[in-house]
This record gives sequence, C-alpha cells and structure tokens, in this order.
Amino acid sequence: MGKPITTLFMLMSVDGKISTGNIDERDVDKDFPKIIGIKDGLKQYYEIEKTTDLFSMNSGKVMAKIGSNIKKENVSKISVSFIIIDNKPHLNHIGIEYFIKLSKGFYLVTNNRNHPAFEYKNEENFHIIYYENKIDFVDLFDKLKNKYGIKSMTIQTGGTLNSILLREKLIDKISIVIAPALIGGKETSTLIDGESLQTFDDLKKIKALKLIENKTLMDSYINLKYEIMNETKIE
Repeated sequence: MGKPITTLFMLMSVDGKISTGNIDERDVDKDFPKIIGIKDGLKQYYEIEKTTDLFSMNSGKVMAKIGSNIKKENVSKISVSFIIIDNKPHLNHIGIEYFIKLSKGFYLVTNNRNHPAFEYKNEENFHIIYYENKIDFVDLFDKLKNKYGIKSMTIQTGGTLNSILLREKLIDKISIVIAPALIGGKETSTLIDGESLQTFDDLKKIKALKLIENKTLMDSYINLKYEIMNETKIE
C-alpha cells in the first residue's frame, strides 16, 4: 500500500470561502476578476498554479462549473495529467473529449456505470477507474501510485471532497493563496466542508498543521504553506 505525495492547492478568501456563492453561477474564477481590490493581485494565484505538480486531481463538478462542458476549438495538448472524480456525472461528452484532447493523461474515477466516459475506451491517454459502490479513496490513491506510477499530485477539489481526503489522511501538504476578501454565507463552500464534528472522539479528525512558508504577495495577497500532521493525538 502507498500513495502519491499530495498537496491541496486552493484559492480562498480570508474567511475560508473557495467560492463566491452557493450556486454554480458563482465562482471565484469568474467573479474575483470583476471586483476592485481583489482583481489586481489575482494573477499571482495562476502563476503559482503553473508551478504545481504535473498530476492534478479535480472533481467533475468543479470542472463543469468552470466551463469544461462548453465546446472549444483548437484544443492543444499540455503536459499536465488530470485525475477527475465524477459520479453524477457532471462531465458530458464535450467535457470528456476536451480532457482527452487537452491532457497528457486523463484518469476518470466514477461509481456510475452509465457515465458517458465508458463510450471512450480506445483512447491511449484515457483511463477509467471504476468502483461498483462507494469510491474507496485509500485504494484509489494506492492505484494511482502503484499501478499508474503517480508519485506526486496536486489536489484542487471542492470542500466536500477535500474533507473526505483529509479525514482519510490522504493530504500531506497544503498551499493556500488567500485573497483579500470576505465573502460570508454559511452555505458557501469553504476549504474543508463535510460533516461537522460533535463528539469528543471526533476531535481525532482535526489535523494540526506545521507552517512551512508564509509569503506575503503583492496587492494584499498571502501564500501559506503547511505540512499536515495526519496522526492526531488527544491528551
């Protein structure tokens, strides 16, 4: 058993929001460029993003939200490979074809036997990782390393999936770019969502962090890097 070395890389507001609202029409990538006081430093996030791992884990919901299902002309292949978790499905045929054309490698993970991805079985760079029931993320990460040879991977999924991966001790590091913004909204997704903790035993699910780097960027942006201490000890 093993897994890739993983880094959760996200853009968030000072109050921890990774979206500007709780509907698909609201998104930091679409909305931050329109807001004075936020838009000026936003390009720094995308510059840092270019330096992340060549394997990127995302969710189909996030990819659909940012427009992957909209037909694009003249898609050029890049050196990044994508691992996309998609059960519903959120990606349609256009989205699947887009990632096949775009990615060096495209790995779609699903428990939906009717996912349109199954119609694309003969693409050399495309792999479907299917789970009959609930996706076993510990097993998935083991497969990604030992079957597909993925040694390191950047995670850029939504708050709910981030929570699952954190609870399963599958995230090693985090790199957060904090935008100078307060968004609010109790139903707006945060860096880590999922079920709230209630019992004393639930405290074991909390992960302490060790600060690796604290970098002040331009235009009031900050980049924080932490190592996650995945073995929680309660006194």
